[in-house]
Amino acid sequence: MRDSIRQRDILKLFRPHQYIKNGFVWLGIIFAHRYDYVTLAHVALAFLAFCAAASSVYVANDILDIESDRLHPIKRNRPIARGALSVQSGWILSGFLGIGALAISYPVGQAAMLIIAGYLIINLAYSLQLKHVVILDVFIISAGFMLRIMAGTVAVDITPSRWLLLTGLMITLFLGFAKRRAELVTLENAGITDSTSVRRVLDDYSDVVLDQLISITAACTVLSYGLYTVSPETARMQGTHALFYTLPFVIYGIFRYLFLLHHRSRGSDTAKDLVTDKHMIVTVLGWLIVTLVVLA
Repeated sequence: MRDSIRQRDILKLFRPHQYIKNGFVWLGIIFAHRYDYVTLAHVALAFLAFCAAASSVYVANDILDIESDRLHPIKRNRPIARGALSVQSGWILSGFLGIGALAISYPVGQAAMLIIAGYLIINLAYSLQLKHVVILDVFIISAGFMLRIMAGTVAVDITPSRWLLLTGLMITLFLGFAKRRAELVTLENAGITDSTSVRRVLDDYSDVVLDQLISITAACTVLSYGLYTVSPETARMQGTHALFYTLPFVIYGIFRYLFLLHHRSRGSDTAKDLVTDKHMIVTVLGWLIVTLVVLA
């Protein structure tokens, strides 16, 4: 019984539900029509490498944030924060996962290994200090997603579209600022007035500033993706102008997420929101199906 509880705690520590974020790795082959066996195998390995790397970062972050997590109304239930797993065991798991991520990416090539190494380094810097720097903290989160896109494009010899990279940047900034807004709401609902004891950077944010940043990045996401779909370069590469018909799904998804953020107190866990909200599930599946049909 104790072993099963320990395994459950370890699995919770890895946060496998967050692996949905690594779906950004697959964007390159979808829009580049590269479905050969070698490319698919390499992207699959890059995806698995990012799963291991992300879990390594989550474990390390839980160790470094152990004191503040114990004061948080939700994070205090994490295995390390509540003492279910020791700090020493956590460091061993984190190191094992980090080395494993590099090993998994090795068959893909040097570029993939460098991207994974870069992801681990910037996230370690984030956990140690950069998460306390207002605005920059969200840009670091966004950089992690951009590295995922690079792993699924540059690392497997696919040239990424500049419009697609811009869209990726905007939507990840949008999600990052929405996360900060949701964290403020969570603390307010829990009656915690001193945000510095839980996440120091929240003291530098305010509802007004975050709402402005969210509005700007949401608008830029829709605009950049819309321009990507109607770009002559995109039409030439895809052989069709019909990619424009996927735009309504992106707009609806952004609007739905804003609704969840302001009226359902969601947004602190993007991965969980995507797999638990029926509207978001249908929107993502609809976008994927229409995109594949159009590109086919």
